[in-house]
Amino acid sequence: MGRTVSRGSVSIEVAVLAPAFVAMMVLAGVAGRTAVASEALEAAAHDAARAASISRDAGTARQEAREAARRQLDWRGISCAGAPRVTFRGTVGGRSTSFDAAYRSPVGQDASVTVEIACTVSYQDIKLAVLESMPAGNRITVSFTSPLDRYRSRQ
Repeated sequence: MGRTVSRGSVSIEVAVLAPAFVAMMVLAGVAGRTAVASEALEAAAHDAARAASISRDAGTARQEAREAARRQLDWRGISCAGAPRVTFRGTVGGRSTSFDAAYRSPVGQDASVTVEIACTVSYQDIKLAVLESMPAGNRITVSFTSPLDRYRSRQ
């Protein structure tokens, strides 16, 4: 007798809980992809700033920084939705300046360069139609600052 009363309840439980389980799996995928991309962008910004700081002039520094960032992102298998945005800033004597001004600073003066990388991580391949409010992607921006050698000639 007791068997007929609970018959079919497992099917109802699965039907109710399955969408929640799938949504949690998608959320885990989004969180994981964001964490991996953020870590890769941190490494790319670090490599880019370091490559820029060992260059002797601003033009070469920009080129070397972009190349270092691209190599790091390619090595880690990160593809941004669109090209990553790379911006450059400088600091001379503790004051914010342009990237070019950091390389024009006199020898012996403290100067540093900052490379900022922004990338939109796409979630299109894991997006579910039933989760209408889920974003298509997430913009991640990271930066890293590296000092210029104060006793090395600059151009």
